[in-house]
Amino acid sequence: MSEHAGERPLEAGIRTDLRQTMSYGAYLDLDRLLSSQHPVSRPEHHDELLFIIQHQTTELWFKLVLHELRAVRDHLDADDPARARKGLARVKHIFRTLAEQWSVLATLTPSEYAEFRGSLGSSSGFQSHQYRAVEFILGNKNAAMLKVFDSAPEGQAVLAELLDSPTVYDAFLAHLARRGHAVPDEVLHRDVRQAWTMHADLVPVLRAIYDDTEAHWPDYATCEDLVDIEDAFQFWRFRHLRTVQRTIGFTTGTGGSSGAAFLRRALDLTFSPELYEVRTGIGAPAQVPPPAAV
Repeated sequence: MSEHAGERPLEAGIRTDLRQTMSYGAYLDLDRLLSSQHPVSRPEHHDELLFIIQHQTTELWFKLVLHELRAVRDHLDADDPARARKGLARVKHIFRTLAEQWSVLATLTPSEYAEFRGSLGSSSGFQSHQYRAVEFILGNKNAAMLKVFDSAPEGQAVLAELLDSPTVYDAFLAHLARRGHAVPDEVLHRDVRQAWTMHADLVPVLRAIYDDTEAHWPDYATCEDLVDIEDAFQFWRFRHLRTVQRTIGFTTGTGGSSGAAFLRRALDLTFSPELYEVRTGIGAPAQVPPPAAV
């Protein structure tokens, strides 16, 4: 093959006849994937493709997050924290990618979005069952949310299963108990259908881990991984809020929510409040009791 300036010649070993073998496009099902963007604005608005791809890629990442978090829970159930930590690390990086992805959608100006927003009807990210599933498996459960998916039985079934199942944090605390930590029985046998709320009697258990990290290194490191996950998820929520505010201000959401105000309230939700509470007083000098009165 002759070489031309600016070209990289194909190497002799590169396969060019892929008719009888697995190709890149076939493996990734690219024909179907790349034909799954269907703008509904008429005439079609140039920026609607950005809006669709932004949300489709988010859903793909959510699919992977759920895949990883289910495995993390299984590894903790099997008392294999090393493999659980690998999964948590991967999820953390996914959420960092998702948070940065908002910067692409933020290039959509309010005027541009307004030109096709009406075509979306009542569709809204609020209706993402995978996003709710991530919330559920991490601890922000809400049985009332299942009603939103009455018309999407497959998604509703996923949420119903996760509503009835322990969270990743539940699995971690059960793992700690099996390792000899005095996790309170009411925590270990809580109603897993309920959203996680603060359990003050769990803080001393975690305090013992943080006070002697050398003796409890695997437990301590996994605690910090869980904090990483919450921070990364909350930063994604925050970037979501800020992107919505800069695009539609305080307009009501297409799905009927209050929009930015509704998203802001999500920042008050937490997955593992005890892991933040335990930080209070770490490194402070021990309190010396006053002398007894004589």
